[in-house]
Amino acid sequence: MHHTRGQRHDQGRGVGLGLALVSALAFGGSGVAAKPLIGAGLEPLQVTWLRVAGAALVMLPLVWRHRRLPLRRPGLLLGFGLLAVAGVQACYFAALSRIPVGVALLVEYLAPALVLGWVRFVQRRPVSRAAAAGVVLAVGGLACVVEVWSGLSFDALGLVLALGAACCQVGYFVLSDHGSEGQDAADPLGVIAYGLLIGAAVLTVIARPWELHWPVLTGQADLAGTRVPAVLLLCWIVLVATVIAYLTGVLSVRRLSPQVAGVVACLEAVVATVLAWVLLDEHLGVAQVVGGAVVLGGALIAQTSAPKAAGAEPVAAGPSPVEPAGAAAARGHRHAVADEPPEDRPGHPAP
Repeated sequence: MHHTRGQRHDQGRGVGLGLALVSALAFGGSGVAAKPLIGAGLEPLQVTWLRVAGAALVMLPLVWRHRRLPLRRPGLLLGFGLLAVAGVQACYFAALSRIPVGVALLVEYLAPALVLGWVRFVQRRPVSRAAAAGVVLAVGGLACVVEVWSGLSFDALGLVLALGAACCQVGYFVLSDHGSEGQDAADPLGVIAYGLLIGAAVLTVIARPWELHWPVLTGQADLAGTRVPAVLLLCWIVLVATVIAYLTGVLSVRRLSPQVAGVVACLEAVVATVLAWVLLDEHLGVAQVVGGAVVLGGALIAQTSAPKAAGAEPVAAGPSPVEPAGAAAARGHRHAVADEPPEDRPGHPAP
């Protein structure tokens, strides 16, 4: 009996790791698919709106299934829609229109370090030495990525926008901390569905899709010198880099500890950087590659060393942005954070 349970547990962890890897890979490809669309003539906010609105349409059945959720958790859903969906995605896509995909995502991975800054200086709660070391590593690695010794080798506005994506993730981490405890925890699938719907509504006002140059989507976009149907890139962004990425991220964190899912989520930055290198010819120098590795290492240390109640855990994401993402989420992304119902939650450590 015990042996059978052990086998099921191992199988569950194996499935969870597989789902987390799929989520990281899916989120990591969003920037590489979006950049050719921006180059073809679409505004970054318009690409963001297409991504979020398309994913919201696909997730409408979940909106109906969790139709009572807005009455129970209006603040949580509003925060997710404004910050983890609209804020993170808009800032990230705007950033990658000015700086390399990998750099934008690495800047966004400062979010776990920024959360610890909030805990220490705003909430005035103690932070472990290991967590503080993670913050120092992440900031030092980022200095290498942007090459501060050369007066910032990348567009300053692009870096500010990427930092804005990180701050949006922090805002949702902090917000979700107030709504993740207790017996009335929200189902993460419902939170994601309503977050996408709210994010789409907000972005509709900002992006003004009625001014979108729709013929771009019927034409071709340049991807590594190859002409690719623009609508194919859009389908990838909506179905794979958003819907599948979010769903597999949520399912993975239900089978793994949130820390493990968060560690796997860091592969999003690696995937995005490699894909951008191969498909978009966005090469990074040796110092930037080493700095990127240091950023991810610092983010991992900060994430696994934070006090228990510092914030919600990023779904293997965002960042993702979660963007999860890739984070998580967020990830792209990443980039998402969601609260798990009591019967499914493996715990509630902080990012």
